[in-house]
Amino acid sequence: MRQDTIVILDLGSTENTVLAREIRALGVYSEIYAHDITKEELTAIPNVKGVILFGGENRVVDGVAIDVSPELYETGLPFMAIDHAPAKCSETYANWEEAQPQLKAFVFDTCKAEANWNMENFIADQVELIRNQVGDRKVLLALSGGVDSSVVAALLIKAIGKQLVCVHVNHGLMRKGESESVIEVFRNQMDANLIYVDATERYLTKLEGVADPEQKRKIIGAEFIRIFEEEARKLDGIDFLGQGTIYPDIIESGTKTAKMVKSHHNVGGLPEDLQFELVEPLKQLFKDEVRACGVALGLPESMVYRQPFPGPGLGVRCLGAITRDRLEAVRESDAILREEFEKAGLNRKVWQYFTIVPDFKSVGVRDNARCFDYPVIIRAVNTIDAMTASIERLDWDVLAKITDRILKEVKNVNRVCYDVSPKPTATIEWE
Repeated sequence: MRQDTIVILDLGSTENTVLAREIRALGVYSEIYAHDITKEELTAIPNVKGVILFGGENRVVDGVAIDVSPELYETGLPFMAIDHAPAKCSETYANWEEAQPQLKAFVFDTCKAEANWNMENFIADQVELIRNQVGDRKVLLALSGGVDSSVVAALLIKAIGKQLVCVHVNHGLMRKGESESVIEVFRNQMDANLIYVDATERYLTKLEGVADPEQKRKIIGAEFIRIFEEEARKLDGIDFLGQGTIYPDIIESGTKTAKMVKSHHNVGGLPEDLQFELVEPLKQLFKDEVRACGVALGLPESMVYRQPFPGPGLGVRCLGAITRDRLEAVRESDAILREEFEKAGLNRKVWQYFTIVPDFKSVGVRDNARCFDYPVIIRAVNTIDAMTASIERLDWDVLAKITDRILKEVKNVNRVCYDVSPKPTATIEWE
């Protein structure tokens, strides 16, 4: 480990990640650990320069106020306490707002930490750790083409090359050109050991006539697991499973003092009898840091800054029972929207934007004759945490150009609508 580290011990604060990001913004690495860490575990963390005890509203667990072991103070490390007042801590602050102005002085003056947290050092550390963990054995990775799986793939390729086996499953619900992009970047440019599975017909057959969104999600997820297992059984000598787990996944899945927001398959949903050892080199990174890592590894910006995309893909943007004509209309209209947003400089300004095609038609006029075709609905939202979202106020000329292209270039469509509903009461996705 090349970075100095400040350890945050979770004593019930809801702002642990805020503090960790503040420290990382100073150029110093920071990690969050449970309050019951032992002296041996603390001293085993490489290059620890100081410890912050962060109390808060969740400090009482099962009727008992939690605290750290007194033996931690025997390490000789500097300690700061926030919303917590242990007798042996020299620096104590009532809350995060009194503490924040003193943070920089504690990190650099008291702890003598160096500002050496950067992506180059992180990548070098992870390459070394991956090689030590994997040795000469093989790692299997499900490569969706999303940001997290793409970055972890690039990092594993840098560390172990052909020992990584990537499986990309095209379920026919990808956006236009995405599977082709995965093949081009990873097989052709990075010389990855990539297995490509075109399961389009298999998925669309399974989804035929299924209108309920939750049932669609379950079918898509279960079928992916079956295909991945089928491909894994064809391979020999696989001992490790690579995953693009990132830090928010772990936080949202719950800690000893924080309730679960939502479960993540790559944190709490794996079977107990899993036959693979996990390799998760991104699990302490926030999303923006994952993107920075991808750029440093040489991935194209179009992949690193890829739009957030639901696991079921276009399956939940083709509303109701999926039909091939509406699925194609979603794919083509979404491609036009992305092209025009990039031309207008909106691709990095707007957090998420996509199109939806519902399962009903409206009357229109085409070639001086009555037509009965589908509408396309455009959604463009901005958010910080996805808990609330505001609508992007699009320039009228941009919206008019997008509308004109969709109506001219996308089959079976005669109307374009712009969804101006914020979250709440609407959600970001329609299904």
